[in-house]
Amino acid sequence: MWNVALITKTLTIIAAVFAVVMLGLTWASKNKKAAKKIVISILLIVLVVVNGVVYMFNNVINQHFSMVQVDDVAVEDAEGMSKDITTRIEEEGIVLLKNEDNALPMTSDKVNLFGIASTSLTYGGAGSGASDETENVTLEEGLKESGIEVNEDLTKFYEDFKGEKASQNVFNLKGGDYNMKEPAVKEYSDKLIKDAKAFSETAIVVFSRNGGEGGDLPIDMGDYEGGDAGKHYLELQDSEKDMLALVEQNFDQVIVLINSSNAMELGFLEDEAVDAALWIGGPGATGCIAVGEVLKGTVNPSGRLVDTYAYDLTSSPAYQNCGDYEYTVNGEETDEHYVEYAEGIYVGYRYYETRFINNQTGECDEDAYKQLVQYPFGYGLSYTTFEQTIKDHFEEDGVLSVTVEVTNTGDVAGKDVVQVYATAPYTQGGIEKAFVELEGFGKTSLLEPGKSEEVTVTFDEEDLAAYDADNHQCYVLESGDYEIKLMKNAHELIDSYTVNVASDVVYDSENKRTSDQVSATNAFDFAKGDITYVSRSDWEGTLPKERVTQKETTQEFIDSLNPENVEKLYVNPSNEGEAIATGENNGLTLADMSGLSYDDETWDQLLAQLSVEDMAKLVGFGGFSTVAIDSVGKVATIDVDGPAGLHALTSDISGVQFPSEVVIGSTFNTELVKEMGQIYANEAYAKGVVGLYAPGLNIHRTPFSGRNFEYYSEDPVLNGKLGAALTLGCNEMGVYCYPKHFALNDQETNRSGVCVWSNEQAIREIYLKAFEIVVKEGNNLGLMSSYNRIGGVWAGGCDALLTTVLRDEWGFVGCVATDYANTKMMNADQSLLAGGSIMLSTTGAQVSEKVTGSVEGQQQLQRAAKNVLYMVANSRAYVEPVQMGTPYWLLLLIGLDVVIALLILIQQFYKKKDKSEK
Repeated sequence: MWNVALITKTLTIIAAVFAVVMLGLTWASKNKKAAKKIVISILLIVLVVVNGVVYMFNNVINQHFSMVQVDDVAVEDAEGMSKDITTRIEEEGIVLLKNEDNALPMTSDKVNLFGIASTSLTYGGAGSGASDETENVTLEEGLKESGIEVNEDLTKFYEDFKGEKASQNVFNLKGGDYNMKEPAVKEYSDKLIKDAKAFSETAIVVFSRNGGEGGDLPIDMGDYEGGDAGKHYLELQDSEKDMLALVEQNFDQVIVLINSSNAMELGFLEDEAVDAALWIGGPGATGCIAVGEVLKGTVNPSGRLVDTYAYDLTSSPAYQNCGDYEYTVNGEETDEHYVEYAEGIYVGYRYYETRFINNQTGECDEDAYKQLVQYPFGYGLSYTTFEQTIKDHFEEDGVLSVTVEVTNTGDVAGKDVVQVYATAPYTQGGIEKAFVELEGFGKTSLLEPGKSEEVTVTFDEEDLAAYDADNHQCYVLESGDYEIKLMKNAHELIDSYTVNVASDVVYDSENKRTSDQVSATNAFDFAKGDITYVSRSDWEGTLPKERVTQKETTQEFIDSLNPENVEKLYVNPSNEGEAIATGENNGLTLADMSGLSYDDETWDQLLAQLSVEDMAKLVGFGGFSTVAIDSVGKVATIDVDGPAGLHALTSDISGVQFPSEVVIGSTFNTELVKEMGQIYANEAYAKGVVGLYAPGLNIHRTPFSGRNFEYYSEDPVLNGKLGAALTLGCNEMGVYCYPKHFALNDQETNRSGVCVWSNEQAIREIYLKAFEIVVKEGNNLGLMSSYNRIGGVWAGGCDALLTTVLRDEWGFVGCVATDYANTKMMNADQSLLAGGSIMLSTTGAQVSEKVTGSVEGQQQLQRAAKNVLYMVANSRAYVEPVQMGTPYWLLLLIGLDVVIALLILIQQFYKKKDKSEK
């Protein structure tokens, strides 16, 4: 096996020694031709610089130019399994939104596909979470798999209009392509429509929306091709409305497909002429096969919506505080931005299901609710009918169990989702509580007509507690009646029972929650800001009324955000304490540590073998890899994106594109997602990858985030349970994950450094909850922090987040990587001292001498090194090491070094020969 780091280091030393000798000889020469001396000097300097740069960045260079030795048969088998589960996920993730008079399954074998999206489907999203789409099954191909013939004349019509897909620069991401390419109605000739009617009386209309890393969805389409001024991206534009009207007027049966991972305004689906509608999300590589299966009825849809679909998406209180907001000082604009989570805990269904509840009676104003909400969270229809009843419920050792009997009362086989929510007692003006909160869920197997199955949902009693940031400053399970609800979705009740808590349970330092290492207490008071937070005790007085895009602040605060001031604010390592041991020879390698517990004393001996330089290198060069460290026999590993399949930015590694996380979330099936994790890990390792920057766990705070396709839902429990299932599956196959982006990175606009303000309750109950579940239940040893600031502190260098909560409260012992370290704000010293582990940098984001030269700094380096090594030691890298192919680029470098050296030596030889002859 080639030791690339050692070879490049040796070449650099040899080049440096050679350069010094030759420079001395050259300038000591009495030859007065300065030009020749300068040329030789430049060549020698280039020789040293090139070798030095290659040594510094050998890891990423080797990734990019060296091929992993793979077993082609194993890769083919792994890709086949990934394609199969992609289809199965789409089968269970598709949501049936409407089905008048049983329009679906289709009886016709011929169909007209309308909409430019029918030939340019959105399979996933753009950015680091994108995937290779070149071999994806198209919608037309998917329908043909189910025996549905497609009108080719319409297909050609749209192919001529769609143009080339916009390319993207992965290092300068600006979101998706939000231009509307829908042809105007005048482009449809009478003959085209007449021939289409003759072909089939059934029309499928496809509406598509996309998103991408680096930019959010437009809230005004006036500046986009085909867009309408005053309309946002997630409502139909006039060209789309006109096309739908044309179809409705000419075809007997109209079916709509919603190809979007972002919730859209779908009021148009209530048109009488629209017979049926399916939400298909981003179907990935083979998901269109499932679309055909569902349309024909060989698969019964069982997906549930993971977001609330409001008639007006701007009705969410979070809408008033998402996007571009800038700080001013004395009325002058600055380069710093902010976003205020003024809605507090009332995100998604937590707002919509609470807004019209009478706090005294608990009754809902149904008329007001129905004017606002079209489809509630958890909504989804089926081709059959089900009956659910609570068969049994009990509490034992603080765990609540709800057993639900599900019976297929219809005529065709199908799967059903069980959703259990809780309604907690609420005191006017007390701790904020949503009217319903998801506590757990489950899914049946395929039930034949008349058959029943029991599904048991369990959750901890302490999960019913709310965070009391103002008084007790910890979680509190207040006394009173808790209604445990079996629900069809977040709005429709099926059955319920009551759990009574006799007196308040305060989870303080004397009575921590059983899942915590130490009691959770206020850690983010600094991020609360001067904000009026929404309260259900006073909706009218607290709901934000308008988008205020600028806010006055002080120059002192702006100065505190300046990266030049980070060192003095956050980087003050102490020289007190016991110095660590370094550079010892204890005869251990990292392979010896595989399977040992984190607290095993052998780790101390292994860590003592590391030099400070080793540790600094391990921390500073974590870009899409972890580097090799010779002193402990650590091999280099390859880490890549992302949530929707392999997508390497520094090499040609790519993989099968899975459905968007929103589709995965819509399955409500943890067993299926765990299997996906196993299959994903198998494909990754077949291609030499040991670490995955996945899954995405952030919240769909609004539908307008450009990266919602990378995150499961608007609910933290659903996100956490599915994320834990995925990481468990990956970990079982020896591939570690970096769930991301930790934390409060819920929009892309100004994501790098935006100051996010939120209260402690919302931070813990909404934005940290999914990560908490994955850490505690997912057996995961990796995590990725985020670009944004929490309050005024960069999340990747926030001690409250990375140490107080993550490590002290939750007991996390793994590796925390930053997001891609491409801004000056992302200070390696700050990250390390706050509890971070590696900088995701290909060019090196190294700690300073202030850290490497101090006792505390070295202690933190050793802690970070241990966390990285522990993660890698417990991966497949030490069970079945990845084999890299011959690094031919390195042979080329050696050859180039030799050629340059020979040229210089020959020149020197002939110069001396000329002198001797004279």
